[in-house]
Amino acid sequence: MRTETTPTADQVAAPPPAGWEEARSRVYAVGLAAALPAVARPLVDTDGLTLAEPLTTRTDLPAFPTSSVDGWAVRGDGPWRIVGRVLAGNTPAPLTDDGTTVEIATGAMVPAGASAVLRVEESTVADGLVSGTPRRTPEWRQPGEEAYADEELLPVGTPVDPAVIGLAASCGHDTLRVRRAPRAALLVFGDELLTAGPPGAGRVRDALGPAVPAWLRRYGCQVRPSDVVGPVADTLPAHVAALRAALTNADLVCTTGGTMHGPVDHLHPTLEALGADYVVNTVAVRPGFPMLLARLVDPDGRVRFVAGLPGNPQSAIVALVSLVAPLLAGLTGRSMPVLPQATLAEAVPGRGDHTHLALVRLDRAAGTAYPVRHVGSAMLRGLAGADGFAVIRPGTSGAPGDRVPIVPLPLLPGERAS
Repeated sequence: MRTETTPTADQVAAPPPAGWEEARSRVYAVGLAAALPAVARPLVDTDGLTLAEPLTTRTDLPAFPTSSVDGWAVRGDGPWRIVGRVLAGNTPAPLTDDGTTVEIATGAMVPAGASAVLRVEESTVADGLVSGTPRRTPEWRQPGEEAYADEELLPVGTPVDPAVIGLAASCGHDTLRVRRAPRAALLVFGDELLTAGPPGAGRVRDALGPAVPAWLRRYGCQVRPSDVVGPVADTLPAHVAALRAALTNADLVCTTGGTMHGPVDHLHPTLEALGADYVVNTVAVRPGFPMLLARLVDPDGRVRFVAGLPGNPQSAIVALVSLVAPLLAGLTGRSMPVLPQATLAEAVPGRGDHTHLALVRLDRAAGTAYPVRHVGSAMLRGLAGADGFAVIRPGTSGAPGDRVPIVPLPLLPGERAS
């Protein structure tokens, strides 16, 4: 880690805020530049991770001609004399004589020499002979029908979900090379916070300490209970010590509160003391504009990140979807998240020269977005009933019928939106 320095007044002065889209692009780029190493994992341990090399087939798919029905593999014209049976998992002897057949099960290897497969429900058997008319369309799957050996099925950067795991298994893979999961930690700042019981007497209940780790896990991070620390005392030495300790094992440390320059806001001096560089320092977005992302680089080249989330709960989640989501996409080697769109069902006000991220619930069948209520920066009631945020760009407002981008709230790793 870089040599610690004593921050000056000039060093903690905040620059003009970055535009919201610019900030997302910037943090994605630094995340991708510091993409996490590739590791080999058993298939059962890859859900929610990201392919670090293309998924290719080890053989043709299917690897051999496979019957798609229960019936009879026949050679030549009928009726056919029964000479055996073929079950899935066996290698059959070839059919060498016209007028012969073997009973065959779905998924079994079609014997060499077979000219057709006759469905069992379209056949009759009498005196050891099978009669019937095979359909013109072959009733088996040809080798390579789904893919040829060494064909690339999925590119680097593909998120691994149960469908990908099943495909990899069908290709003959026992392991996949994936980006390891990001390790994350959380520091909660604020002497005014309670960690149990109802709020009162000037103190408020900490809502972010329990919630942020769950959001981070939904973004694919590993967060252990011991990685959540707080409330950290409102002193500069306590902040420096807590952040230095959290950075020991984490790729990303999120902090809550302290992103402004008030008398007990120590995050900026802490980052300066630890030699961090700002990637983004405030964003022109409402709510949540005092969010930030900083980077630390060790002498050995190891890169860690600190995401400063505002103390107001909804603002903190805006910071997560705005900065942390694209950063993690880069770190895991995925593409920059493409925002879906929806049609506004009701008007959404703009926020002047700032981007407005407005909480909405989605009617996915209709493709519409409805603003929710109780959306103040300090409120979580609206968030609990929302699916994401409608993006109202600077200098505009949202009118009913407008198509706008939607920043979705994260799903569980491997889960797909309906």
